[in-house]
Amino acid sequence: MGELFIADKVYTKDTLQDNYGLYVEAGMIKEVGPGQRLKEKYNGVKITALKGKTLIPGSVNAHNHSFQSLLRGIAVDRPFLEWRDEALYKYTPYLDEDAIYTGALFAFGEMLRYGATTVSDFFYVHNNGTAHDEAVIQAAKDLEIRFVMARTMYDWDGAPKAYLETVDQAVSRTRELAKKYQGDPMISIQPAPHSPHAASPEMIKAGHKLACELDTPFHIHVAEEPFEVEEMLEKYGLRPAHYLDSLGVVDERMIAIHLVWLEQSEIELLGSKNISLAYCPSSNMFLSDGITNIPDLVQSGVHVTFGSDGACSNNRISVFEEMRMCSLLQKVSKLDGTCMNAKQVFDMGTKNGGEILRLPVGALEEGRRADFIAMDSNDLSLLPKTELIANIVYSMQPNAIKDVYVEGKHIVENGKLLTVSEETIAKRVNQLFEKWQSI
Repeated sequence: MGELFIADKVYTKDTLQDNYGLYVEAGMIKEVGPGQRLKEKYNGVKITALKGKTLIPGSVNAHNHSFQSLLRGIAVDRPFLEWRDEALYKYTPYLDEDAIYTGALFAFGEMLRYGATTVSDFFYVHNNGTAHDEAVIQAAKDLEIRFVMARTMYDWDGAPKAYLETVDQAVSRTRELAKKYQGDPMISIQPAPHSPHAASPEMIKAGHKLACELDTPFHIHVAEEPFEVEEMLEKYGLRPAHYLDSLGVVDERMIAIHLVWLEQSEIELLGSKNISLAYCPSSNMFLSDGITNIPDLVQSGVHVTFGSDGACSNNRISVFEEMRMCSLLQKVSKLDGTCMNAKQVFDMGTKNGGEILRLPVGALEEGRRADFIAMDSNDLSLLPKTELIANIVYSMQPNAIKDVYVEGKHIVENGKLLTVSEETIAKRVNQLFEKWQSI
């Protein structure tokens, strides 16, 4: 037996419909239509009346580093490499399995409250096995957020040992996890060679080959910082996108992260190969990385979605925040108020994210998973009732998001987590920091 959700307004197929409903069965949206008609058709099913609410698809966070939520507020206002050494590298030795689980609860719990129903976690603190990976997966399962593990493949010996694996280890462990969770609608495993800087050519090619074997995308940081471009030019005589193309890995499976420092030839190459981008504008600004040329990438054919990146390089983890930042940053960098519009960036943070991660989420339509949020239609940040999508992108505050559903299950009610309480998460985080301070 399914459940019928009826709201004052439902955003479906790019249109805001009054007094509409979603009929959900086994976690999937089976039908979207006028509320009264659905009541008559599905007489006898449970009805959840979301009065005064507007339903929109949950957002998709296509790039996060969950453990980095534990490091928020550490090494702020620093150059990139100094931030990396004083936050990530300094605290990595403290990241045992319990800390990894706590960091993931913290990150995923916060983003659920802000309307993210799917997250892709680019995770690389493997500590010579898969126990830490499983701790992150367990946190996602406990909170009941839809989860993609972009399992990182990392072999640059300048990094902490907890990040490092041989090519064979990275492939076998990633494959092992992928097979374990194959068919689970809530958990996906996708290979993620870290970057041209931190993954050898052999590791990058192995990650791409494994993605082909598993029939998944693969994720990789590309051209985030100028030092990476300089290193590629020095070692290979090629800029990052051309270097990756020389390895035979630039294709429709690629989800590149950042793409800040590209030349026009690289933009054209990536567009012609039908790649995707997980864009992290707030993180790029926080770390003074630069500004990705989104309008030109979109025009070239690159598919764009958003990531929050880690919460120690943002430091918020709201996809709705990234929508706003993307549009405003592109407008001011291009000196063109028309180069990005609200509908474009809303789609990037919802529908595009689902398509790029190859998940049936990001839209309230038949055949998609029932991942949606209910906003207070009369929240002051959404008034006046002019253009809903424009108000969501440019003015909505997090308190407007009242309820979050994943697989049709109530996960956030009136702004409070139902699966793992915020009090429990806060207690774990505070206890962890007391422990670290005593070391």
